[in-house]
Formats: sequence, C-alpha cells, structure tokens
Amino acid sequence: MITVVGTGTGAPLPPDAEAAVARADLVVGARRHLAAARLPAGAEQVVLGPLAPALDIVERYVAKAEENQQEGAAGARVVVLASGDPGFFGIVRALAERFGPERLDVRPGVSSVATAFARLGLPWDDAVVVSAHGRDLRTAAHVCRSHPKVAVLTGPGSGPAELGAALTHRSGARVLVVASALGDPAHERVEQVTPAEAAARDWGTAVSVVLCLDESRVLAPVRTVAGPAAGPDRWALDESEFAHRDSMISKFEVRALALARIGPRLGDLVWDVGAGCGSVAVECARFGAAVTAIEKTRDGCDRIRANAGAHGVDVRVVHGAAPTVLSDLEDPDAVFIGGGGRELPAIVAVCARRARRAVVVAMAALDRVPAARDALEAAGFACDGVLLQSSRLAPLPGNVTRLAATNPVFLLWGVRPLARTEGVPP
Repeated sequence: MITVVGTGTGAPLPPDAEAAVARADLVVGARRHLAAARLPAGAEQVVLGPLAPALDIVERYVAKAEENQQEGAAGARVVVLASGDPGFFGIVRALAERFGPERLDVRPGVSSVATAFARLGLPWDDAVVVSAHGRDLRTAAHVCRSHPKVAVLTGPGSGPAELGAALTHRSGARVLVVASALGDPAHERVEQVTPAEAAARDWGTAVSVVLCLDESRVLAPVRTVAGPAAGPDRWALDESEFAHRDSMISKFEVRALALARIGPRLGDLVWDVGAGCGSVAVECARFGAAVTAIEKTRDGCDRIRANAGAHGVDVRVVHGAAPTVLSDLEDPDAVFIGGGGRELPAIVAVCARRARRAVVVAMAALDRVPAARDALEAAGFACDGVLLQSSRLAPLPGNVTRLAATNPVFLLWGVRPLARTEGVPP
C-alpha cells in the first residue's frame, strides 16, 4: 500500500496521516514537504524532481512489500507527500497509472485553489480550473478570456508574468490574484494586480495559484453542477436577436452548419473575420471559446460590442482590414470568414496558414469558391462544402402560409489533419 498524504497549505497533518509517516520505510516528496514532516530516522527519503526516477524507487519498495507479504513478514511502507489535494491535478494520477488505484491510500488536504478562493471569501463551485504546469499556457489564457472566474495552476515558464503578458489588452476587465506560499504564515501573500502589472514583475518560485477574475461577475447564481456554465440551450439564434444593418448578418441556417464545422469549445481561440455584426463571434463565445472579431467598419465594431454585451459574453473586437490586421493576432484554433470581397483568397490563405484546426468560409458569390478552396488545400486542409438554400415559413393573408426563399450561400470548410489537434504543438 502506498499512502499519499496531502499537505502544504498550512493545516497540520491529521493524526492518522502522522502515524502513517511515522511508520514509513520510504518517504517521497518535495524538499519543503520532507523538511516540514517528522520523518522516522531509518526511512529512506526521495526528493521529488523528475517523476520517473522517483516512481522507479517506489516500485522497488512495492515489489519488496509484496514479497514480504508472501513470506508472512511485514511489508515495506511507502508514503508520498504532496501539496494540497494530490488527486486534483496531482501525483495520484501518475501513481494510479503505474501501480493501480487499489494500491493507493489517499489522505487529501485542502487544495491551493480552495485555499486561494477562501482567502478572498469567494465560492468557487462556478470556477474553471486550468493547469498550466508543464503544459502550453495558451489554453489557460483562452479560458481566462472567456470565463469570469478561473484558477490557473502555474509552473516554470507559465507563471503570473507569462499569463499577464498573454492577457494584456485581450482580457476585458479581468484582474489577476496571485497567491504565493499559501499556508506559510511567514511568507504567504495574496496580491491583486492587473495583467500588465503581473507581466512586469518577477514572481519567483513560491506562487501557488493565480486567479483570473471579472470582478463584476464573481458571484454567480446558485449552481447545481460545478465548473463552467452548461453550454447554450440553443444556438443558431434568430437574426432578430442581434443588432445588424440592412440584414447584413449570417442567416441562422448558415450559422448552424458553420458552428458545427468550427467546433468552438472552452480553451479554444476563434477568429471571426469580416465579422459584420458579430453573430458568429457571439455564438462561438456562448460555447465557451475565446473569440476575436475582426471588422473593418467602426460602426460594425460598435455593433459587435453591443451584441456581445447583450448576450453576456466577452468578444475581443479588432478594428481593421484583413488580411493585414491579422499579422498582430495570436494563432487561432478555428476561423470563420464571413466577408472579404476581392481580398478573400488572400484572407483565406493567411487564415489557413495560421489556424490549428479548421477554417470555415461563407460566400454568396459562387465564382470565389475555387480560389478559396485552392488556398485551403494548399495549406494542407481536407476540404468540403455545401450550397445552402433554404425556404422559411412566411404568413399570407387569410391565415395561410407560404415558403419564402433566402439567398443561397456556399459554405466551404477545411479541416487540418490530426497532427495539429489539441495537445500537439503547431
């Protein structure tokens, strides 16, 4: 049996955990955990650095314990000390994968996330928790942009400074709360800063967790299910639910299929190029994606902001003409192109080079389809498309109904092969 003890947030170990440590033959943990625990004199100590060598040593003790048990002798006892709740983005996963969950006796402590929110007096059942420890920071940054309450578990190269730099000028009214050395009475600090202030500082190695908050939305209604809010109960919203000019809006039939091919989700970044009134941008944001809407008219930018606000989502609006303005933007996971005119082939080519997963193009002019398709295929996308022609129910005098045709739209999409999907760097 491997006893896994959560510690490190200030609370003393409960008596049963102390007793397990006192009987241990092998104790594994970070240097600070080993220094704080009362270890038996004869126990071997392993300081956690690279995980694989430590697990190899644990495996030798486990094998020895099983041999002793077969011979009727006492088995070797292994204790692993970990921070907070070791089953929450912690070492329990690696131990269970290597030795099986049936060999683990887990004694969880209070996680750094729970402690940080407690310091602020805030509930966290509606928070999204993202680990950037040993992972690409981009997912954490996109979640921080799209959700009002996020906890980011940090690591070397993915700390408050890097997160702040990723969010500066892209995160609306977000603030960062940097919690360092949680549970250490002499060194604990909980500081609220702007993303720009976080980016300008050297935070050292004591950071426990970073909270990214929209202060206007930190108190959500009572929840039934923890974590991010459930996805929208409907999508492909009616055009009447958006402010738009002269019917310059993607019709809901087109949006329905476009959303299916974009696949917006929490942690993604989506570009809406030639966004118009931002209907596609808003719908992607309602699914939890971080969204950047690119629009060349100022009144269009104003409408996008108004529509985003009306639907309670965050959309970053960039005023400028594609493809030139795209060069300053972070690479997206998926792109919707709803405008472009004569520049459409060049816009599609740039988006195809930059997108990690998918590009969807809506075109009213059929003669632009070949050039757009060529640009997608040249970037390695697998392409498909469909001409959408729909007729809606419309009333006639006498309480009867006719079919009213909408303008046909060609929807073209390209999907990148699996080599650049989630978890694989571009």
